[in-house]
Amino acid sequence: MTTQTCILVGAPVDSGKNRRGCLMGPDAYRTAGLAEALSDLGHEVQDMGNLSPAPAELDPKLPGHVFAATETAGWTATLMQAGQVAMAQGLPIFLGGDHSLSLGSVAGVAAHAAATGRPQFVLWLDAHSDFHTPQSTASGNLHGTPLGYVTGREGFYGFPEVNHPVAQENICILGLRSVDMAEREALQQSDIRYHDMRAIDEQGIAAPLAAFLDDVAAAGGALHVSLDVDFLDPSFAPAVGTTVPGGATIREAHLVMEMISDSGLMTSLDLVELNPFLDDRGRTAQVMVDLAASALGRRVFDRPTRAFS
Repeated sequence: MTTQTCILVGAPVDSGKNRRGCLMGPDAYRTAGLAEALSDLGHEVQDMGNLSPAPAELDPKLPGHVFAATETAGWTATLMQAGQVAMAQGLPIFLGGDHSLSLGSVAGVAAHAAATGRPQFVLWLDAHSDFHTPQSTASGNLHGTPLGYVTGREGFYGFPEVNHPVAQENICILGLRSVDMAEREALQQSDIRYHDMRAIDEQGIAAPLAAFLDDVAAAGGALHVSLDVDFLDPSFAPAVGTTVPGGATIREAHLVMEMISDSGLMTSLDLVELNPFLDDRGRTAQVMVDLAASALGRRVFDRPTRAFS
């Protein structure tokens, strides 16, 4: 295993939806021992602390039902800059915070990839496709829009310009099981690869992931992995405001992370949508820390025993 410098970027973003609590996520990951788990694997860990959103102004062209657009635009600007800086120093791990943080994290790492002449790839581990625009989202919650934003869809008025959009064919979504009509139609017209839980039930999770990783390797691409708590079944990971039954099992999730580790391709990581207010004695935070450790080299026989009773 190649050791790396892991840059922890605290992103207590709580503006992407109207249910509060994700702002406590970064410190929950720290309390659950993320830095220690990575250090035990031989990685150097640097913690940038928790960031704050940049000043922003509301653009009147945005639909009125969009929730906290100004704050989210400010977070996007901050995280775009932080992503570029952290990529130059090592492997950034963005500690969320709700999934709207990925508007900035993905755009930032993609800008760095473009500057270094590499194509950016994104693995999206999520129950939702998050391919909305501010105009298409019925809820007005911007945590459902990051893939729309980073692929260059229109309508993100007042947000930083995406100068290096991620090519749709370079995105793979695993774990889908909650997609509304507007997103379904947009996805079907796109070149994004997506695999819902029925396909995973029928074919397994390893085959589509292996095919995607092979393409990343063949292209010499940079790989951003965005892990949403709701990728997992809520029986394993209850601390999320968007619980959708029928998600990935713990074993499936670890297999995904172990395959990512084996590939050696991951260049950045999001850990998002952890709401500690909804957790059961830190259970979900610990699961997410264990998954991050698997992505960075922890093997099956290395896992510590956990007790929650």
